[in-house]
Amino acid sequence: MKFLSPDSKFMEGWTNLTDAIWVNILMIVTSLPIVTVGAALSAGQTALRKSQSGQGTVTRNYFAAFRENFAKSTLLWLIFGVTGAGLIYSWIVLQITPLLVPKIAFSIVWLIGFEWSFYLQARFENTLGGTLRNAYIFGVVYFPATLAMVAIDALFIALLVGAWFVMPQGLFLLVVLGYGCMLALHVPILEYALRKYTRADSATEPANEAQPTPPAQSASSGEYFTRDQLPRK
Repeated sequence: MKFLSPDSKFMEGWTNLTDAIWVNILMIVTSLPIVTVGAALSAGQTALRKSQSGQGTVTRNYFAAFRENFAKSTLLWLIFGVTGAGLIYSWIVLQITPLLVPKIAFSIVWLIGFEWSFYLQARFENTLGGTLRNAYIFGVVYFPATLAMVAIDALFIALLVGAWFVMPQGLFLLVVLGYGCMLALHVPILEYALRKYTRADSATEPANEAQPTPPAQSASSGEYFTRDQLPRK
């Protein structure tokens, strides 16, 4: 049967699904201290990206990225975690009509930054401020990609809420599939949007394109680097 061939689209999709589930489990375990959620998000996206392109093993890639991105991703999570908690509080508790427009505006700003920051942190070498700046540049320039990721996340949240109220027995399946499967859908969207900055990963020369603001720059040479182009310690 052709669809069971290792090279078939079915088996490729099955492999990607099982990898996404395993990444989700790794993310759940490494996010238990709460403060490590940011590092787990960056590591999960790196592991899934490399899995989809056939680079290395999922577990090794995950923990390598977790260690590499821990410090900056934790700071990013501190920023988005605190502000996100504040937004949730404002939507639930502060039911004041004059605050509606500011709440919507700040929610949009938060969503754009959240959808892009952890991926850019994992994908490109940059300062924390540079990563945040580029998250909003890319989030606006590639707004259809941003909208697609928000829609994917909104669907997952809606399924969780629906299962909680209508079919609680389905919650276990959703938890197993989890946000890891959502990130597996994010990765191709982000890679396509950023293809002009990442296409040199397999080439001998790094990319040197500057529209819009490049994700990462070498101060000495003016060249732009993804993490895959940087020498490993």
